[in-house]
Amino acid sequence: MSTAVNWAARKQSPIFGPIDMICRKMGYLKNRPIMPGVLKHAGITCIFFFCVHFISAQGTSPDMVFVHGGKFKMGSLFGGSDEQPVHQVVLDDFYMGRFEVTQRQWRLIMDRDTNKFYFGRCDSCPAERISWNDVQEYIRNLNEKTGMNFRLPTEAEWEFAARGGLLSKGYKYSGSNTDTAVAWKVGNSDSRTHPVGGKKPNELGIYDMTGNVFEWCADWYAPAWYGVSPSGNPVGPPEGVFRIIRGGSWFHDYSGLASSDRESANPSFRYGYVGFRLCRSAANSKPPAVKPEKPDSADAKRKAFYKKFIGF
Repeated sequence: MSTAVNWAARKQSPIFGPIDMICRKMGYLKNRPIMPGVLKHAGITCIFFFCVHFISAQGTSPDMVFVHGGKFKMGSLFGGSDEQPVHQVVLDDFYMGRFEVTQRQWRLIMDRDTNKFYFGRCDSCPAERISWNDVQEYIRNLNEKTGMNFRLPTEAEWEFAARGGLLSKGYKYSGSNTDTAVAWKVGNSDSRTHPVGGKKPNELGIYDMTGNVFEWCADWYAPAWYGVSPSGNPVGPPEGVFRIIRGGSWFHDYSGLASSDRESANPSFRYGYVGFRLCRSAANSKPPAVKPEKPDSADAKRKAFYKKFIGF
């Protein structure tokens, strides 16, 4: 029985034509017997779509969730002193990563990075043992490859998204009042990180904003910042020593788990319990700038704060 293929007819097919063309160019069908019609088509089609799905899953572009901007009360009356005073913040629209950046995503961009993850060989686990400075290099490389303008979230954007944005139900943790429902933490983490997305998401469909790993934010940390922070798209103090980290981790029990809890870390250090997720302005523009305020005592208050806590 002849194994010849009616190539003229096959190449007209919008699906099988391109598949056969690719296979022939790669030498898979040249001078080789092929499977009978339907079986061959089914086999090649399955392989084709599996490869497309696999390659897409390994892609560099992260899964982003659109977050409608708006007003919210930032801080807590029941947390640490650096979470007070509770104050109103107004944010523009932005996108937040649905998941923490994984080890696979990190390696795809940072292929020359020799740093070893604390919990290696887990492609779907969050990237950790990466400093704030390392993250800036990752973001620069990612933006060059994608033509986008990804960045770290500001502390205000992070808290707004963790609380569920405009869909917030007022939970203590990101998506629940029960920490173990949404977080890998001391007591259920088995002293290690876990693949992202394994717990319940929050109101926006964002995962792991409580637990698994702390997440770097763009802002410098200052304990009294809330007393002088502007309300419109705040970006934190202009200088500092430590950077903000948020969300708690597998290594901690209560520290950092509440959506309002503020923690900080040395931006040059690599911690086995700190990772990050990406953010992007809705217009794919530069990071949000502080909006002008009406003339009042805000500028004087900020200058006094800088002099007292930052030294200029």
